[in-house]
Amino acid sequence: MNYGLVIHGGAGTILQSKLSTELEQEYHSLLGAILQEGHTSLSKSKSALDVVKQAVRRMEDSPLFNAGKGAVFTHEKKNEMDATIIDGSTGGCGAVAMVTNIRNPISLARAVMERTSHILLGGEGAKKFAEEIGHTIEQDDYFYTDRRWLQLQAALENENGTAILDHNGKHGTVGAVALDMNGHLAAATSSGGMTNKRYNRIGDSSLIGCGTYANTSCAVSTTGIGEEFMRNVSAYDLSALMMYKNMSLQESADEVVRKLGNGKENIGGLIAIDDNGNIAMPFNTTGMYRGYYISNKQPAVLIYKD
Repeated sequence: MNYGLVIHGGAGTILQSKLSTELEQEYHSLLGAILQEGHTSLSKSKSALDVVKQAVRRMEDSPLFNAGKGAVFTHEKKNEMDATIIDGSTGGCGAVAMVTNIRNPISLARAVMERTSHILLGGEGAKKFAEEIGHTIEQDDYFYTDRRWLQLQAALENENGTAILDHNGKHGTVGAVALDMNGHLAAATSSGGMTNKRYNRIGDSSLIGCGTYANTSCAVSTTGIGEEFMRNVSAYDLSALMMYKNMSLQESADEVVRKLGNGKENIGGLIAIDDNGNIAMPFNTTGMYRGYYISNKQPAVLIYKD
């Protein structure tokens, strides 16, 4: 039985000429460690659901990514985060949207799935639920990073009265998909959204079927300009292409990315795995932080397009 884990740390304008050797090594080292940990857990019969949650938690705890600790700032200088987790074997799912001060939004999303009769909680209600169950709440300064603060200042200086969403073309959403030794699939996604977002904007990372989806056939996590994944219900669309058109995982993934923005480039990408352990990682940006560790393949961490 094949089993394995695929992860992403965001897609966007990621050029080798702009990424220092030291920073590139940091990404390779962390993503590689997460893949190794996940593969070890899967080899010990841990569930796909546990493994994707832990992989995303590890990325949320790193300032390298736009999720959790490294989340971008809104126009109002806050960190508002979204996350979703889905158990493909049962259809169980949980999500949080527009949450602040939550240390690990993906863990809270799982708590929504397992400890409430709801699927999606948002804003202050989600925070109240977190407090009631003893979930870790952090002060604002825990989420502060110079890099994200400077991105916001640049956006504010250049907006000319209108919001510029992620003007640098960088999308650092994180995600994980896994297949375990029992043949069960799971997916998880977490994001800080877009730099300088306004009016409590909510992205695809908290919406079932848009940024995250899993069933008994495949598991999907997306990254990029959320509005495009929302318009296309992209994560579910991939599974539908497999189910109704009998397309392969790779064919379906390529088609989903092709449709983003009506064929425009530099929108984003996705990771996916099916119940046979096949994987797909297409994107239409210059780079996507990504990697895999599948039982019948050599592990790899990749950043650039070629």
